[in-house]
Amino acid sequence: MSLLALHHVSIVTTDLEKSLPFYCKVFGLVQIPRPNFPVDGAWLACGSLQIHLIVNPEGTFRKNPAIDRNDCHFAFRTDDFEGVVERLKALGFREDLPQGDPKRLLIIRTGHADFPQLYLRDPDLNIVEVNGAP
Repeated sequence: MSLLALHHVSIVTTDLEKSLPFYCKVFGLVQIPRPNFPVDGAWLACGSLQIHLIVNPEGTFRKNPAIDRNDCHFAFRTDDFEGVVERLKALGFREDLPQGDPKRLLIIRTGHADFPQLYLRDPDLNIVEVNGAP
């Protein structure tokens, strides 16, 4: 079998006008050209990989606004974990916000993974991890 490499992660959104600015502003991703598919969406560059936002008015299965790091999620890796934390805090994200608040952060600086991790939710309740994995 040929060696496989990850090309993109596809994320369902009910509202592209909320999700697109979230991923661009919070993570600094840049929109790239996308074919004219029959379903609305956007493609974003993430290093050599891509994030594909796909509009589905029905949304996904996720209805619980809590951050559950054991739920389906994807992760960005950074070599400046504390810099990302400071960027998120400057955008209003905080650890002390109540469960369900759209700007709540879950930060684990020392845990089983042996590298720092943080979790937040996008406008459609998709869980996003940012970590300092080697």
